[in-house]
Amino acid sequence: MKTIHAPEAAALPSIGLHTQLNTTWHEKALWAYAVVVALHWLEHLFQAYQIWILDMPRPQSLGALGYLFPWLVKSEVMHFGFAVFMLVGLMVLAPGFSGAAAKWWFASLAIQSWHFIEHTLLQGQAAVGSNLFHSEVPMSVVQQWIPRPELHLLYNLAVFIPMVVAMVLHARPGEATSGATCTCAVPAASGVSGV
Repeated sequence: MKTIHAPEAAALPSIGLHTQLNTTWHEKALWAYAVVVALHWLEHLFQAYQIWILDMPRPQSLGALGYLFPWLVKSEVMHFGFAVFMLVGLMVLAPGFSGAAAKWWFASLAIQSWHFIEHTLLQGQAAVGSNLFHSEVPMSVVQQWIPRPELHLLYNLAVFIPMVVAMVLHARPGEATSGATCTCAVPAASGVSGV
């Protein structure tokens, strides 16, 4: 084993965090991101359960987190913050994808970009104190036709499905990951799944 001395170490190229997240740390970063996204998705499903199965009034159907922190769930800040997290995560982890997996990942990114615009509108109305469409509460564009809980359940589903498809394709060896620079793809002979 060769020992690297200080002058030689200084000459080695430094790998930035963004590069590491899309190469050596890509699989772990994807798993961490997917867990947070799945928990958020479960929160929306729990809210839907409260509305449609338990027949709770909509203003009181705040999901599991709403039981603990109703003030937080009622604020636009938390929803906007998660929309930012989703958008940034999709953008930051995108370079690690290639082939068909990249197409699915970018489909998820495109849908989340619109979802982010909707949350930006909601956050802006809450910050200014004036709502669009003469509404008593902040309103997004599509919310004029689809109630907010159902709309955001659909938005999150529309982002989640292509994201999962991208991760499954990305973990498979072969054409979908032929240009990938990470270690997410599992060798065909191992029989173990990656991402």
